Amino acid sequence: MKAWYAMGTRAVLEELKTSGTKGLSAKEAGYRLETGGRNELKARQGPGLLRRLVGQLKDPMVLVLLGAAGLSLWAGGGSDWVEAVIILGIVLLNAVISLSQEDSAQRALEALRDLSAPMANAVRDGTPCRVEAAQLVPGDLIHLEAGDLVPADARVLSAAGLTADESAMTGESLPVTKEACGALPPETPLGDRKNMVLSGTVITGGRGTCVITGTGMDTEMGHIAGLLLEQKEGETPLQKKMAEISGTLSFLCLCICAVMFGVGLLRGKGILDMFLTAVSLAVAAIPEGLPAVVTIVLALGVQRMARRGAIVRRLPAVETLGCAGVICSDKTGTLTQNKMTVQEVWTAGGDRNEVLAAGALCGDAALVRDGGGSRAVGDPTECAIVEAAHTAGLDKTELERRYPRKGEAPFDSARKRMSTLHPAEGGGCRLLVKGAPDVLFPLCIKALGTSGEVAFTPSMARRAAAANEAMAQRALRVLAVARRDLPSLPAGTDTQSLERGLTLVGLVGMMDPPRPEVKGAVARCFTAGIRPVMITGDHRLTALAVARQLELLRPGDVAITGEELDFMPQDMLEREVERFSVYARVTPEHKMRIVKAWQKRGQVVAMTGDGVNDAPALKAADIGCAMGRSGTDVAKGAADMVLTDDNFTTIVQAVEEGRGIFANIRKAIHYLLSCNIGEIAAVALATALDLPRTPLTPVQLLWLNLVTDSLPALALGVEPVEEGVMEEGPRPAHVSLFTRQFSLQLAWQGLLVGGVTLAAWGLGWGMAADGGALAGTMAFATLTLCQLFHAFDVRSDHKTVAELGVTSNRAMVRAFLVGAALLLSALIFPPLRLVFGTVAMSPKAWGWVVLLSLVPAVASELNKVLHRAQGKKRDQHPVRI
Repeated sequence: MKAWYAMGTRAVLEELKTSGTKGLSAKEAGYRLETGGRNELKARQGPGLLRRLVGQLKDPMVLVLLGAAGLSLWAGGGSDWVEAVIILGIVLLNAVISLSQEDSAQRALEALRDLSAPMANAVRDGTPCRVEAAQLVPGDLIHLEAGDLVPADARVLSAAGLTADESAMTGESLPVTKEACGALPPETPLGDRKNMVLSGTVITGGRGTCVITGTGMDTEMGHIAGLLLEQKEGETPLQKKMAEISGTLSFLCLCICAVMFGVGLLRGKGILDMFLTAVSLAVAAIPEGLPAVVTIVLALGVQRMARRGAIVRRLPAVETLGCAGVICSDKTGTLTQNKMTVQEVWTAGGDRNEVLAAGALCGDAALVRDGGGSRAVGDPTECAIVEAAHTAGLDKTELERRYPRKGEAPFDSARKRMSTLHPAEGGGCRLLVKGAPDVLFPLCIKALGTSGEVAFTPSMARRAAAANEAMAQRALRVLAVARRDLPSLPAGTDTQSLERGLTLVGLVGMMDPPRPEVKGAVARCFTAGIRPVMITGDHRLTALAVARQLELLRPGDVAITGEELDFMPQDMLEREVERFSVYARVTPEHKMRIVKAWQKRGQVVAMTGDGVNDAPALKAADIGCAMGRSGTDVAKGAADMVLTDDNFTTIVQAVEEGRGIFANIRKAIHYLLSCNIGEIAAVALATALDLPRTPLTPVQLLWLNLVTDSLPALALGVEPVEEGVMEEGPRPAHVSLFTRQFSLQLAWQGLLVGGVTLAAWGLGWGMAADGGALAGTMAFATLTLCQLFHAFDVRSDHKTVAELGVTSNRAMVRAFLVGAALLLSALIFPPLRLVFGTVAMSPKAWGWVVLLSLVPAVASELNKVLHRAQGKKRDQHPVRI
């Protein structure tokens, strides 16, 4: 892209071949439109519905479920159609949920296209005309004024008080003055290109004539659209974990079925009998309800996060936050209040209210009634002074009634000041002047002191300059306020010519202050092992001032600007990225580089932003968080999550919620897999021991997996976030779910479940003449109750049920009661007895069933107590090196 801002005006006009103030001819414009294309952003064509649906079937878990649906039909009996339909229903549910998540990049691009101005005021053949913005071409002359949306990138040829709101593109929080200056250095950052206006930004004041230099994809906004097109949707840590589980279960399922089928054939059993046994094992190995459980747990987490001000747009992103090790946050509106506020007023001894009253009158901001209160509207800096005056009891509306404006010299970027003329209280008139201190100081001959006006001596000038420098070092925007009393109201005199012989009233220091609650949130980030990083389009001093107030900078941390980043290779940034806590004056490319550098270091990165310039980085980050109030539609379209209150604290709360959600999903996986291992162990051991019949039928196993197991797993999904979760480090995204400790825990708990099931089967076989039917019933009842009891001890890896409280998770209590009722219905009602092959049990049999069912839960609780005791012993007797 040609650096038009770095070219001289003559060179620009020559390059574009415009004819002075006449603009392009209609013929030339038509030729350029035909060769260069319309002033529109390119759209990306997404895959069709059928292709997306086929893509859903590539998931290993889906393939396993489809295989289970087919195998269940071989289990014998018409009732197996019901199980097959249920499994297919689960597959369909997950496919619908996935397909309902629209492509976020496509929505972001559509939002970018919507930012284009529909019409523009152009000059063609020397005649002003209204032209459809899409028809504009490089070389067109356009006129811009306050309220216009800039239709394309353009070089300013002439300007009168022209200002533009570029916050969406550069992150600059205040309107930027534009002027028809000469060439700028080639390395000038985007936010400092004062001789250019950018497509999609808004003209906030003044007017100007510009020449179009870039349209469509050749604009800065088109460049951002190109970055969005390059970004592909990555897998979240949870999706990777689920793929890992799917692959592991698929492999185990095939291995177990093959081994058991082979063992049975070697023992001389029939092929059909062993096939049915293999089906039973396959059904036992596959947690059919797991995908639905995970989806519902995520959906419940989304609801909880929405109540806390975070709206999640992609379900898997809920859990991604729990892995976040870095939060790259925009400054304005997220870390700060996005509102200029008076922080300090300096006087040479005069009244502070004199400064505020004069500053409020010498400005165009107005105080309007808003509900039960008042608010200022207008330029942000002027609004800050008006609201500070109002807080001090000086209502601008009342001030204007008492001292109406009789003349003015509007603000001009060249003069860096404005002045207004008002009648004085004791007769005559008073000139009020507001502007840059370095401009006003030379115009002052007096200063307002404790006893009235005193001479503005060199000593007084040094005091004022020192106060200005001190405020500037704290990144305050400083304005000087001065006045001049005149004996009478001059008739027909140019107000600007009166700006001399002034009396310095004082200095006003303003800034967009940090949100009061953010400092505590930043401290929580460090406690949780999360690195907060500020990325802003503002200047270095402003960013550093806010970072210091929030204690975001730690010893050894440094700040870096986008200009410095341009000279740093990506591999060097990846090595040094941990040193930088503050990035100032950055571009969209810089933000993406920062995100990718952290990702290269193995970190899961959360990125916040509100502007068009943030969209590529939001898309590239593992979790993009857009601002709901100040955020553009482009940012929201590229993000995974929208913060309704634009508050950094909400992100930290969402991280805590994300960690809790993953912990609950892990508990559900723990519960389901340990139960399934118990089922596999019971069936496999029975086959290996050559018992007369298998303890559990495929119908019973499907009933357990789809109905009984799913309810406690869902109840685990609403388990409250455990205390201390934010005092632990972030969970590494690349670490396998099946750690050694987790795998051992699944193994011994599953084997214990399978063992007590077989024990119940053996007891039942010896308690009745037709022991086979009673044995199967006792095994089925024991396994069901065993899993229902086991759900309570899975609620925490550290705390016992007694410490948690049995009723602290009411959903778990309801799940237990429903599961018990379902078990009783299968044992009592004759039609269900026929389906499940159960018989009535005696009180003695029930006693053994309940006793055996409690064994795994009690063993798990004792294991927690033992581990905790060993941990305390290690703490009391540390190893000495």
